Amino acid sequence: MSGPFGPGSPTSESDLLRQAITIRDEWLGRALSTLPADRPAAEAAITELYSLVGQAAPRFQWVDSPAAMLRLPPEERPDAAPAQLRAAHPRNRAADWPTACRLASCMADLRRDLDRLVNAQLAGTPLAPGQRRAARDVAPEEALRQGVPLRQLLEIAVREPLEASVGDAVGGPLRTAFTTLAGGASPLVWSGQHEAPWIARYDTWCRLGLATLPAAAGHQLGLWAELARCCGWWWPGEEVCVLAERPRAVHHEPLPHAPNGQIRLHRDAGPAVEFGDGWAVHVLHGTPVPEWVLSEPTAERIAAERNVEVRRTAIERLGWDSYIEQAGLRLLASAPDPGNPGCELRLYDTPRDVRLPPSRLLLAVNGSVERDGRRRRYGLAVPDGIDDPVAAAGWSYGLSGEVYARLARRT
Repeated sequence: MSGPFGPGSPTSESDLLRQAITIRDEWLGRALSTLPADRPAAEAAITELYSLVGQAAPRFQWVDSPAAMLRLPPEERPDAAPAQLRAAHPRNRAADWPTACRLASCMADLRRDLDRLVNAQLAGTPLAPGQRRAARDVAPEEALRQGVPLRQLLEIAVREPLEASVGDAVGGPLRTAFTTLAGGASPLVWSGQHEAPWIARYDTWCRLGLATLPAAAGHQLGLWAELARCCGWWWPGEEVCVLAERPRAVHHEPLPHAPNGQIRLHRDAGPAVEFGDGWAVHVLHGTPVPEWVLSEPTAERIAAERNVEVRRTAIERLGWDSYIEQAGLRLLASAPDPGNPGCELRLYDTPRDVRLPPSRLLLAVNGSVERDGRRRRYGLAVPDGIDDPVAAAGWSYGLSGEVYARLARRT
């Protein structure tokens, strides 16, 4: 077939790779879009998907955010399909399933068929042991020059970066925040623009002329792609389908040392993602955090926080010097860092926490330079029986202090 899901013109592998990266970046842009939803296009695509599973067109209800769906009165919300799905007997006819379950099955069948088509080609161009890991660490053009097959590079340079950037870095914090708000119970949801990674995979193969889809598969994939281009999350029900607008703001930064355009959420002056009704998530350098980490981090709040990554981020936000003073840490000893010339190791005694085994804190300096040219300080919990900072640093690597003292520069 022709068009966005049909073959293109033959060309060199380097040209195809450049086209693939352009397609990847197009889909990343759609996944991060803050434009208002194209409501007519989204409703038309959903109506057609309903038709594919034998369901009449629903009534559409638009909301400003995923959180706003949870505030709708019961009669305006879709049924809780997950509970119905769990209760469904495997021998029940598919026609008796809730609409959301039939749509999920329809999508799963499509993706299974498309995976077979793509994976058959990948099997014909296998990678040598260790080649995939090496290819992830260099620019895709260099990986191609090193002999990585183009088809394998499409997975490394298109699918994997989009899954990491959209599915994990953006979708992950939103899903966690939404699930927490919903109390773990919510109708089945499709994530609209955040479905981009799996759609982009097949779109790339087809637009490069490396795969040709059957007409029915191409038509259905086009509908899912239209939704990814047009709207945010949506929840299909029997008679009503709720759709959310896209965020009004998404703040992100490049993932450090990533050669394939990966990004992560970040904003240190407010929410990283914010919707029209004010629902938002806060993220610092890829780590989801409560709002207090940005506005008012204190040693007391940090001590009460159970999440290790949130505590680490809050300490860095507050600053190690302020944290040490507020938390009442007592310096036991300091020493030059043998593995990081010019830097110092500092070992602190910490107040007892009944929730945790007794420990001490080793404050060290990262051996690698950050993107802004600085070296980040970080703290490591070490056993409270260690009195020597060098021995504490060695313990963190599984080494004795004597062995660590003989190391060359660490990273």
